Amino acid sequence: MTLFTTLQSIVPQQKISEIAGRLAQSRHPMVKKTFIRTFASVYGIKLDEYARGSFSQYDSFNDFFTRELKDGVRQIDNDPDALVCPADGMISQLGQIDKDQVLQAKGKSYQIGQLLADHALGKAMQDGSFVTVYLAPTNYHRVHMPFDGTLVETIYVPGQLFSVNNETAENIPDLFARNERCVCVFDTEFGKACVVLVGAMIVAGIETVATGKIKRSDTMVRQTHQISLKKGDELGRFYLGSTAIVVLPKSAGMAWGQGLYNGVPVTMGQRLGTFLQ
Repeated sequence: MTLFTTLQSIVPQQKISEIAGRLAQSRHPMVKKTFIRTFASVYGIKLDEYARGSFSQYDSFNDFFTRELKDGVRQIDNDPDALVCPADGMISQLGQIDKDQVLQAKGKSYQIGQLLADHALGKAMQDGSFVTVYLAPTNYHRVHMPFDGTLVETIYVPGQLFSVNNETAENIPDLFARNERCVCVFDTEFGKACVVLVGAMIVAGIETVATGKIKRSDTMVRQTHQISLKKGDELGRFYLGSTAIVVLPKSAGMAWGQGLYNGVPVTMGQRLGTFLQ
């Protein structure tokens, strides 16, 4: 384990994220202006693709961070056989679930049932497919539907808040199955499928269309829903960034697109693969 990952095990992750969250939601003119403009300067963020084209139009840093795109700047592949990318970001890993093991990084895997916090659901995903998309600070931070489906359950899973990047993926065992997350469970034409929104260090919150902004808790929270969503519809958002993981059953079948591997940039709505069911 590196010094960077060791330090993350020592620092008060929840307290740091709590403080960051309070500052990020502040509407005080000087606080929001300082945070937004400093962040935009450090990361070279431009507003050309976004509906609000001036930093002064955002009510808080959270409002800026979850900024909405202009209509039409992302094209959704509407082919019924297309699995599309749920978010702007880069591919961390993708491929087949090996029995119940999901690849985290070279030489490291974790158990699908552990990620989903439900071993029966994990068993239904054995030998299925997955794709992990990492959202960098510069990215658009809303998560969209990669397929058509009915949201039937959300599972909030309390956990740690390790930073998510290549270094932590390579050095922290079971990273995604240890971090705080929200598992969104869908009924689809090819069976049960999931989209997992994974929190990280300084992530000030996770929100879904079903739950609103999720209140942090020390205990797991399961809620049932019946919300029909189309491919490309907004599913949720991160208040500061992290990772979205799409999990598909074997019955879906999946032929991944060419040239997709660790580190490749992707955009919301682009085709990642083709359903073979």
